[in-house]
Amino acid sequence: MAGYAGKPPHANWPNNAKLAVQFVLNFEEGGENCILHGDTHSETFLSEIAGAEAYPDRHMSIESLYEYGSRSGVWRIFNEFEKRQLPLTIFAITTALERNPAVTQAIIDNGYDVVCHGLKWIHHQHMPVEEEREHMAQALTRIESLLGKQVVGWYTGRDSKHTRQLLAEHPSILFDSDYYGDDLPFWTTLDTPSGEKPHLVVPYTLDVNDMRFSSPFGFSHGEEFFQYLKDTFDCLYEEGETSPKMMSIGMHCRILGKPGRIQALKKFLDYISGFDDIWVTTRTDIAKHWIAHHPAGGQ
Repeated sequence: MAGYAGKPPHANWPNNAKLAVQFVLNFEEGGENCILHGDTHSETFLSEIAGAEAYPDRHMSIESLYEYGSRSGVWRIFNEFEKRQLPLTIFAITTALERNPAVTQAIIDNGYDVVCHGLKWIHHQHMPVEEEREHMAQALTRIESLLGKQVVGWYTGRDSKHTRQLLAEHPSILFDSDYYGDDLPFWTTLDTPSGEKPHLVVPYTLDVNDMRFSSPFGFSHGEEFFQYLKDTFDCLYEEGETSPKMMSIGMHCRILGKPGRIQALKKFLDYISGFDDIWVTTRTDIAKHWIAHHPAGGQ
């Protein structure tokens, strides 16, 4: 609960940057609940249908709303980052990538940072721990096979009380992002057979996140999202004069990838392009920087 107790370490970002800015694109389309995927019901979460009912059958509207992300939205967002030559982190559901080789290849071709987002885009809260353990192992093995490289970050999103501890069984994982309670990375510990092991947490965000377009109490149009992005940036940038922080931006292909919303992203990217003392980076690079400059036990 105390965290850094009002005295966070100086982040020492590269080139004395006042703020580390990090964009996350969640690629979940194809990993959601669907009886075609062997699930017992249709998806209910994060679509244009707020509070969608779970059907024990196919929900054709939900399926098509998710497919907008994999067919159209993902390419609209990829194109914007390619055009500007900006780094991007993908929170990638393994089964979603398996069902969309073109997106997987684009991620590889562009050299995007990838954090494993689990095997499937489903809730884990009530999942037996052994089943979650097997899902995690499969997710990492299969995503690394798809990408041809090791993945060092993890984010479940719809996690359980066991999720972080299960990561102790995967030495390749340097950090996880299943946390929303800070503006800087921090160290915690995991239990292993040989004792406690330091583990890095790189916090994520649910407020600077386009998922709030899917809430009746969230963003109603792109201008509101842009203003929230700008206000968050301006506050953190001002604080960065003496206490640099990180700013995470969460995006979804089927949400921000809509024509009426992506203009907010474009406006924000235009806005921050006028600052030369920020670090636009990836989640993995933030983790590696923290490990190098703020090692476990040294803060």
